[in-house]
Amino acid sequence: MLTQVSQSKARKSQGTFAIVASTYNARFVDAMVASAHQEFKKAGVKTVRLIRVPGAFEIPVVAARLAAATPGWSGIVCLGVILRGQTDHAQQIANAVTASLSQLQIQRGIPIIHEVLLLENEEQAAVRCLGKKHNRGAEAAQTALEMERVMASISTGP
Repeated sequence: MLTQVSQSKARKSQGTFAIVASTYNARFVDAMVASAHQEFKKAGVKTVRLIRVPGAFEIPVVAARLAAATPGWSGIVCLGVILRGQTDHAQQIANAVTASLSQLQIQRGIPIIHEVLLLENEEQAAVRCLGKKHNRGAEAAQTALEMERVMASISTGP
C-alpha cells in the first residue's frame, strides 16, 4: 500500500546534495527530479548538483565518484525507473543497483538515498513519479534532509 508523501515542514539546511538520475524513462524520472529539487528549495538548500546518466545501471559508479569527493556531500539522491519486461534483465539491474548503493553508503559513511524503482508497468510509474501525492522524488529529498540531520547529530560523539 502506498503512503502519501508527507508535507514536511521545510527544515532549513545548509547541506550540499547531489542527485544522480537516469535519462532512461525520462518522463517519470524527470518528474522525480523536479519534485526533489522543490523539496530542497523549500529547505533553503543552496547547492544541489544534478548529474544525468544513461540508465539505472550507471547510477552507482557516479554515486561512488561523488561519495569520494572532498569536501563531501551531505547526501546523494539516486533516481531512476526500471520497468519490468519479459525477461529477468530488469530484476538483475535492480539487484545490482541496490547492492552497489547499499555497499557504497556503508563504505563511505554518506547517506545514499535509493529511489531507483523497479516497477511492473507505466501505470505504477505514473502513480509513484508523476503525482504530488506519492512522488518518490519528493520523498527521497525529504529522506536526504533528515539523514543530514541524523548524521550531524551522531558526528559529535557521546
